[in-house]
Amino acid sequence: MSYVDEVLAQVKEKNASEPEFLQAVEEVLNSLRPVIDANEELYRREAVLERITEPDRMIMFRVPWVDDNGQVQVNRGYRVQFNNAIGPYKGGLRLHPSVNLGIIKFLGFEQIFKNSLTSLPIGGGKGGADFDPKGKSDREIMAFCQSFMNELYKYIGADVDVPAGDIGTGAREIGYMFGQYKKIRGVFEGVLTGKGLTYGGSLARTQATGYGLLYFTREMLKSNNDDIAGKTVAVSGAGNVAIYAIEKAYQMGAKPVTCSDSTGWIYDPEGIDLALLKEIKEVKRARLTEYAAARPSAEYHEGKGVWSVKCDIALPCATQNELHLEDAKMLVANGCMAVAEGANMPTTLDATKYLQENGVLFAPGKAANAGGVATSALEMSQNSERLSWSFEEVDSKLESIMINIFHNLDDAAKRYDKAGDYVVGANIAGFEKVVTAMMAQGVC
Repeated sequence: MSYVDEVLAQVKEKNASEPEFLQAVEEVLNSLRPVIDANEELYRREAVLERITEPDRMIMFRVPWVDDNGQVQVNRGYRVQFNNAIGPYKGGLRLHPSVNLGIIKFLGFEQIFKNSLTSLPIGGGKGGADFDPKGKSDREIMAFCQSFMNELYKYIGADVDVPAGDIGTGAREIGYMFGQYKKIRGVFEGVLTGKGLTYGGSLARTQATGYGLLYFTREMLKSNNDDIAGKTVAVSGAGNVAIYAIEKAYQMGAKPVTCSDSTGWIYDPEGIDLALLKEIKEVKRARLTEYAAARPSAEYHEGKGVWSVKCDIALPCATQNELHLEDAKMLVANGCMAVAEGANMPTTLDATKYLQENGVLFAPGKAANAGGVATSALEMSQNSERLSWSFEEVDSKLESIMINIFHNLDDAAKRYDKAGDYVVGANIAGFEKVVTAMMAQGVC
């Protein structure tokens, strides 16, 4: 049995109840086979794969807080610090009822390679809680965030672990957490990213993941002798990533025609009205039914169905495993030429395989959506230097990072005779930097 197969079997046995984590490990390790096979004796002796698939530590804790009715509520909080071979742990805090240890481990594992691809000195980690911010008052969210930080503060720091936002964790939540950290520790440091602009946040951070996704997609198309201008784009999600992917797509001359939330989706053949979408989602925090009510050209559909729309480019920007094999078949049948992941692992393994086998350019999330964490690292740099860069300066650095990510993974794929397989390229390029650092630092 090969070393890869041995470790995959061990990981499956030890983590049998964590399907998302197993899916991520299987995808990464299978795509690393050319690298591992070429160095099997060394990597086996040094237990490289066992070390990289086992987190440095997993922290789980109780989060008690009081709601507006005076009732005490209890949630479960997590922080998984996966690998800090190339820098402090870095990864978001997800607040959503679906959060469990397996999901946090999957996200943290993916973060190792995503952060490595940015070429910035940041390691992989992730955290969150099974708390749902939807429908909660500002006071309730503050109560939860303060209680959450009462425990998390023990394990983080500007040079140790720097959390950021994620699903359910925006500027409001980061602000409450930062204030509590500052109060407990008595220090003002860049311990969280995604902060408000008045207290150490970075311009362009809000836009970064969506913008970065489009910078990557444009470069991928360019390298395949095509252009994004004039293309019809299907987008899922209606959060930060989706909204600013739509905004940048328009700036590049494309036409986004869909978006979605947890209850339904919109098809607007005239193109998504960005101002209306921002008003509904960023200001009112309302459902997409309001979009359809205000926009005669739009169709609203309950449930799922974004990928049934004819498009040239698909950008899944909602959540993990939202694009299934049947969706992939619809995209191919409708002439879709490229899929770029704005969310973390939104495409199932069989759907990814089908898309690649049918000639669709496929950009994995660990590369295509790395703009968010890259700009978080730029925020860390600004905090360390006590500087604030202009929007244009941050955006320019972001664009360069995303272009470099594409070419690094493209080159890695070609080196191992896997030209055009950007999943393999991303995993190899991310892995090579991390494993080199791990080996240099000894068994630790």
